[in-house]
Amino acid sequence: MVNLWINDKKTAVPEGTTILEAAKSVGIRIPTLCFLKDINEIGACRVCVVEVEGVDRCVTACNSVVEEGMRVHTHSRRVRMVRKTNVKLILSQHNFQCATCIRSGNCSLQSLANELNITDMPYASIFEDMPTDKSFPIVKESSKCIKCMRCIQICDKVQGMNIWDLTDTGARTTVNVSRGEKLAESDCTLCGQCVVNCPVGALRERDDVGKVLDAVENPELTTIVQIAPAVRTGWGEELGLDRERATEKRLVGCLRKIGFDYIFDTNFSADLTIMEEGSEFLQRLPEIRDKKLPMFTSCCPGWVSFMKTEYPQYLSRLSSAKSPQQMFGAIAKTYYAELLGIEPEKLFVVSVMPCISKKREITLEGMDSAGTKQDVDAVLTTREAVRLLKAYYINPEAVDEDEFDKPLGVHSGAGVIFGATGGVMEAALRTAYNLVTGKNPDADAFKYVRGPEGIKEAVVDIAGTKVKVAVVSGLGNARKLMKKIDRHTVDYDFVEVMACPGGCINGGGQPIHDGGADVEARTAVLYGLDRANPIRFSHENPEIIECYKNFLDKPLSDKAHELLHVEYR
Repeated sequence: MVNLWINDKKTAVPEGTTILEAAKSVGIRIPTLCFLKDINEIGACRVCVVEVEGVDRCVTACNSVVEEGMRVHTHSRRVRMVRKTNVKLILSQHNFQCATCIRSGNCSLQSLANELNITDMPYASIFEDMPTDKSFPIVKESSKCIKCMRCIQICDKVQGMNIWDLTDTGARTTVNVSRGEKLAESDCTLCGQCVVNCPVGALRERDDVGKVLDAVENPELTTIVQIAPAVRTGWGEELGLDRERATEKRLVGCLRKIGFDYIFDTNFSADLTIMEEGSEFLQRLPEIRDKKLPMFTSCCPGWVSFMKTEYPQYLSRLSSAKSPQQMFGAIAKTYYAELLGIEPEKLFVVSVMPCISKKREITLEGMDSAGTKQDVDAVLTTREAVRLLKAYYINPEAVDEDEFDKPLGVHSGAGVIFGATGGVMEAALRTAYNLVTGKNPDADAFKYVRGPEGIKEAVVDIAGTKVKVAVVSGLGNARKLMKKIDRHTVDYDFVEVMACPGGCINGGGQPIHDGGADVEARTAVLYGLDRANPIRFSHENPEIIECYKNFLDKPLSDKAHELLHVEYR
């Protein structure tokens, strides 16, 4: 242990502890901007400076290690003046037109400027003026970039994609796409982890709110909106709504006020995905054993994009089942259009998703199987949906809960856990067990595939058949696993992969919190909903049963293949 004083408060911390962590341990907050624990500890912004007695210059707390007898002052006059000057210098290279910024009110730099009482700017503003492509799902506004390097580090160290890099030299140094590429031409999977870790508004999703409102206000169109399972874990966070009040039914009530004609649950098509994917897995199992190569889930478009660019030789190992979003769009514009007696061309399908990659998925080849161009017409992230509510001055606290419309609003507990890492695997195993044995397992029999670990492995016993499975979250972990599979040092039958660490609940379109989201709390919401649902198996969803009976016939039927499956190329 190392003994030291922080603001005249004596404390002892383990050797190797940084000043930042030592101060935190005794309840003293030191402000940070570029810092991400274990990921970006480079002191680039110099906002976390502190004064150490006997040291001539202020030092950065995030990467300075404590020493025996050290005396630290975190808010002395000298520290405050240096910190304030550093933030002003950052602001001089940041387009601080806060009123028109998507992060206004939730911006780390804006908050710092307020805390430090910065009321004037003595330095001339010099902004980068690089072209902005507002058509791509991820938009970079270079005039707002503060070169904190968070996007570089999260993409390199966590996701392993190396999309962002420092380019140019000297005063021209900037953050840009690696190798001089355009973002739209790079291998970016659109996982959006750079967006949720950007402390300012330099990175954001393309705003499709206007497109959706045009459809809602078009009397010639019938608008349908689907809400993904992970959205219910976070939509209330930016609105100050506690988790007990921020239910999916209250979100339905809010969206109803905007004017959507029908509001459904993507969990319905998550159940549909399980029926198709689970059946496909059992059908392919002999071939899987023969080739000693697993079948991979295909629900996550970020992961599918990763496979296309990094391991295209294994594309045939992906399940051909579309994601729940795309299955919903295909069913809405065929089965549901028939039930409504409406021409599919008159339906406008909107998704509310925790994901930015979903914005690209709707435009990909094969995602137009209903014959009306795109099966899903527009995607809003959770953040965009919240902005939509704010634009209508909707106070969720004053809105009553409302039910999803039927039949595409009924779901099982297995469908709702899709939003957490391991959820797809667990839901698939519940139904696969039934398909093999004709009986249901205990609903929590496969709970060992849950948990936040980046890579989980298990051997599942299905009526005497041993099935080797793996669950992966985060593309950095996906690459580690794929390297082992490519070298034949591991052997699996079924693998679930989610591009974002923790799964969709931590997706690139979810509400942003400095220092990261509470993934554990969001996960608990989904498993709580699973336990509370009287239907916990996808194959027992009565509306899924009706859909097969009246429209699709059976899993993997010709009709199902036409609408719900795709060949990845």
